Amino acid sequence: KFRERVLRAYQEKCAMCRLAHRGLLDAAHIIPDSANDGEASVSNGLALCKIHHAAFDQFFVGISPDLRIVVRKRLLEEVDGPMLRHGLQELNGLKITVPRSSALRPSTHSLAYRFSEFERRLLDD
Repeated sequence: KFRERVLRAYQEKCAMCRLAHRGLLDAAHIIPDSANDGEASVSNGLALCKIHHAAFDQFFVGISPDLRIVVRKRLLEEVDGPMLRHGLQELNGLKITVPRSSALRPSTHSLAYRFSEFERRLLDD
C-alpha cells in the first residue's frame, strides 16, 4: 500500500529524474522504516527510480530540507560513463519534483533528519 500511495502522489514519476516507467519505480522511505520515526506515510516517502533509490539509500546522493539534490563530492569528481554524468552528477543542485498536495509532500522533519545523516557521512569523504 505504501508503494501505491507514494507512486500515485508523485504521478508515477521519479522525483529526481522524472522517469515515468512504473516497473522501474520504487517507493523509498526518507527515514528508513526500521528507525523509530520511519513510518510508512507518503510524507516519509519519495518515488524514485531504482538507480536513484539505491543512490539515496547508499548516501551517494542526499536531499536537503529545501528539496535540493546533493551529490557526494567524491562522486562529483569521478570520471566514468554517461550514467554517472547524466544520471547522478548533473542532478547536483537541482530540486526534486514533489506532489501538488502539500499534505503529500516530503516532511521537512524527515528530510532534515536524513540529510543530517548524509552530511555526517560526507565527513568520511
